[in-house]
Amino acid sequence: MSKVALKKYLGTLEKSEVIDVVLDLYDARKEAKEYLEYFLNPDEKAKLKEYKAIIRNEFWPKRGDGKCRFSVCKKAITDFRKLHPSPENLADLMLYLVENACEVTDAWGDLWESFYDSTESNFEATMKYISKNNLLPKFQKRIEAMLKNTESSGYGFCDAMPDIYGEYASGK
Repeated sequence: MSKVALKKYLGTLEKSEVIDVVLDLYDARKEAKEYLEYFLNPDEKAKLKEYKAIIRNEFWPKRGDGKCRFSVCKKAITDFRKLHPSPENLADLMLYLVENACEVTDAWGDLWESFYDSTESNFEATMKYISKNNLLPKFQKRIEAMLKNTESSGYGFCDAMPDIYGEYASGK
């Protein structure tokens, strides 16, 4: 069903019927419940903290080794984006993913090539977003500190990350 068809259908309903549909949706889907709760009580900082915890747990769980699943981290970012946070908080979460990945490379040494590729592509997307929203001054020190951690990494990672940063920091 398209949004137009949904809007047309909802327009035919009485107010109480629309309320029933929304309540049924609230009960049926975890994502809908989360969105509606956030809509009624938007605490962006708390949500940012919640999604940062998801990312942190992928790399540094309280027990055992991290699974480093970029898919889980990207889903957390996508879910946060759906709540329409401020550009600054979304950029913060995006950068947090890359920071954790770089922290892992520094702590664990050489990793698999796809890990580096995923980190680089996420950093590229993060820098693009930060640049587009004119947030580089806000995040510059964090980015530079993160890049310092990549200096001893392998697979050309130590060259690629500063190159990505340089492309966006120079304003191209």
